[in-house]
Parts: sequence; C-alpha cells; structure tokens
Amino acid sequence: MSRLGKSPLLIPKGVDVKATKEGALHFKGPKGALQIQLPAGFSLKIDGQTLVLERDEKVAPAKALHGLYRSLIKNRLVGVTEGFEVKLTLIGVGYRANVQGNKLDLQVGFSHPTALAIPSSVQVLVDKGTSIVVKGINKDEVGQFAASIRAVKPPEPYKGKGIRYEDEYVRKKEGKAAKGKA
Repeated sequence: MSRLGKSPLLIPKGVDVKATKEGALHFKGPKGALQIQLPAGFSLKIDGQTLVLERDEKVAPAKALHGLYRSLIKNRLVGVTEGFEVKLTLIGVGYRANVQGNKLDLQVGFSHPTALAIPSSVQVLVDKGTSIVVKGINKDEVGQFAASIRAVKPPEPYKGKGIRYEDEYVRKKEGKAAKGKA
C-alpha cells in the first residue's frame, strides 16, 4: 500500500467536490473550477470533510499511480482555494519583459523578437521590467509556462545572465586562466 496514497486529504472550507460514475472528479472553489479523470482501478471515498483515494488491488498499474493521483488531487484542492504562483527574474544588461495583450514579450539579447503566447488559464504580471510572476489555479500549467519562459534564455554559468527562478542558485564557473601564467 502506498504510504502517501492512503493518507486522507482534508477538503478546505468553500470547496465542493463531486465524483461521477465515469471516474471524473470536479473541484469547485473560490478561485475557480478544475477536474481530473481517475484511471481504472481507483475510487474516491468522501467522508464529510475528508477524501480518501482507494484502489483496487487486482489492477496492477494502479499500485504505481496511487501516490501520484493523491498528489494531483491535493494540487487541485490547493489550486481552487489558494492558487499557485512562480516568480522569475531576468538578470542581464538590457533584459526586460513586457505583457502585450495575451503575449509576453521578452527582450533578452536576441536580434529577433521573442514573444510567448500566454495560456488563458494563466495570469502573468511584470514588475519593474525584470521580475515576472506567473499565477494560476492549475499547478501543471503554471509550472509548464514558467519553464517555457525560462527555456528562452536559461542562466549561463559564467556571468549568470539569463532568466532564472527567483530562488534558483546558479553556480558560476571560473573563466579561462590568463595566458602566460606559470
């Protein structure tokens, strides 16, 4: 039995959880609504304000997915109540970002314009041109969009220039040794 998968989840106040016969779960809270489809062999038991994810012991792949789906359900519960946010920082001379409609314009030293389409479920805020905040209720989409922003210009190891997560540490390498040093 999965240690993480068998632990119960508390349903926060103001969140409505509904399960269908097809195995779909619908979460509705103050921030919005999300859903998830459970694979075969899983069922959800709701006791008042707690959720317990149960699996059928006869279905082999369900054992490997037990902890995963419990975490995915927990992320949906947190998303509809609090939401998720990822902060990114632009390091470099002349590096800046700007939101133009539903596109994020990044100027990070390329000769061509770099514009990323912002997904409809994600909100992007730019502060002082060098700080980007990605917010949303779906953790998967927030994290994926933040990763695609970072992938435009990841931090390089010599000067540390590029786009990095706010709490990311970039280990700097030593440059070329001076010529003629004996």
